[in-house]
This record gives sequence, structure tokens and C-alpha cells, in this order.
Amino acid sequence: MKRNALVLLFVALLANIASKTEAQNLQVLNDTERGCITTTLEMFRPDAFGSTFYFVDMDYNATALGAYTEIAREFCFWQDSEWNWLSVHAEFNGGLAGATSFNNSWLFGLTYSGHSDDFSKTWSLTASYKAIPGTIGLNLQKQPHNFQLTGVWGISFFDGWCSFSGFADIWREARVWQNTNFIFLSEPQLWVNLNNIEGWDNVNLSLGGELEISNNFVSEGFRVMPAFGAKWTF
Repeated sequence: MKRNALVLLFVALLANIASKTEAQNLQVLNDTERGCITTTLEMFRPDAFGSTFYFVDMDYNATALGAYTEIAREFCFWQDSEWNWLSVHAEFNGGLAGATSFNNSWLFGLTYSGHSDDFSKTWSLTASYKAIPGTIGLNLQKQPHNFQLTGVWGISFFDGWCSFSGFADIWREARVWQNTNFIFLSEPQLWVNLNNIEGWDNVNLSLGGELEISNNFVSEGFRVMPAFGAKWTF
């Protein structure tokens, strides 16, 4: 999933999604609002004890190169049914925007996840303590102790022709230039999967894009920023 490499953000993402198979993908998106190209490399891998997820975003424009990464681990110890389970969540976020560094952050919490019997629908909810050591508020005092609430979903429909996935985050993060400490971010994605075309079984290409919907994220107030591109799953 694409991230804005100008400010710190959190994404629980697909690390919270149940899957029977490992998956990787590379996305190339044209951010029409910011006028740059973003590449995203994602990896999700389950194992006997939970799952590991990471992604790396690279933003390319005429003046600077931005980079952002997240790596998350789910430790699954308890299931209340064949389809739902509770996990311990741990995550690290950080990156660069040109010559400017992000404040690194660490998240620790609990994730409740589930899926339909055929895995065409997946979801998760995560509540985390979020430590951002470099956070400074309007009072110029450090405010490293924060929290994060995240919902993640994935839906496959039209016999696998289309997929709708994304996340929604709300978290607290003090900023010296912003009056509010509460930030909302969601990035729903819609893809058309071309490997459903007859004879294209091995062409794991998807076309589509995403909307970055935010409030008090890049700047104070509500924003909607579209991006369009392609994804290759391998």
C-alpha cells in the first residue's frame, strides 16, 4: 500500500490479515495530487506462530527521494473459532523524506482477526500503544506516549476479477505546527485482476489505484488524494 513519505504514519495493513499462503507484490502508483511516482514493495508470510509483514515505499520526484518502511509481527496464541483469533502485535515504523528523517515509532498491542471460510473476505482490528520518542507538542514538551486504532479489510468479488482492500487508522501524535493531536488516515484500494482473462493465468497483473483519505494528516483539515497505477503479485 502507498504511503505519503512527507509525514509519519502508521499502517497495520496486511500483517493483520489471515492467509493460507504467503504473498508479495510490487505496486507502482502515480500520485496525482503530489505529482510523484511511488513504488511499494510488500511481503506477507504466515507461519506456525503468527505472521510477518513488511513494506517499503519509495517516492520519486524531481527534487528529492522519499523512503518509508514498516515491519510488523503477529504472535497468534488463541483462537475462539476456526475463523477468528487473537494475536499480540509488534511493529516498527521509520523513514526519510529527502534530507529529513521521520521520528521512528514502535507499536505494541492486540489484534483480533477473522475471515470467511473461503478467504474471500478478511478483516482485523488492532489497538496499540504507540511510542514516538521524537514527538513534541505545541508546548514544546516531549509527548512520546500515544495510541493507535486500526481496521484492515480485504474483499475479493466478481469471481476474483476485482479486489477491494485497505485500512483505516486513527491515532494521537503531537505536532508543534498543529492544534489537534488526533489524526485520521485511510487508503482504500480497488484492483482489477487481469489473470482472470483466458490464457492469462500466469499474468499476475492488476490495474487500479487508491484514495488517500485523511484528516489532520499532511496538514490540518480534510483531504482526498487519488493515485492510479498497477500491481504485480508474485
